[in-house]
Amino acid sequence: MAGQTVTYRPMTVEDISQVYAVECRCFPSPWSKNLFFREVSCNDAAIYIVAVVGEQIVGYAGMWIILDEGHITNIAVDPSFRRRGIAQGLLGELTEYALQRGVVAMTLEVRVSNDAAQALYTKLGFEPRGIRKEYYHDREDALIMWRELGEERTNTGN
Repeated sequence: MAGQTVTYRPMTVEDISQVYAVECRCFPSPWSKNLFFREVSCNDAAIYIVAVVGEQIVGYAGMWIILDEGHITNIAVDPSFRRRGIAQGLLGELTEYALQRGVVAMTLEVRVSNDAAQALYTKLGFEPRGIRKEYYHDREDALIMWRELGEERTNTGN
């Protein structure tokens, strides 16, 4: 990625076609374009961020803020752009937004077979807290992970 700058910004309706393309390259059961549209245009609890290289969206992440918790709904990086820190950057952006909104903890579900994602989440302070049996369409279990934001609050002066 030498010479390629990654920028992060809120997702817009105009981004949905590119986001959907990333979604289809990443997941066997992708969300629909309509679902992304509803999240971006109708869900006041949602924040979605995109990672952009040049004019190309190479990743995205979403979160719902419910009371003082942030639930990460999805995160994806185009396979040809993985292992370059983009997912970590997306999660950092979501964390900053969460802190600004008074969130005290963040949670997510990850496939029990997805060791790479679990390693990233652990590196970023998420800890396993439970299992959701047969959570995914193919009946694979999900590992529930949580991250307390107390330390970040202290570091940002909140």
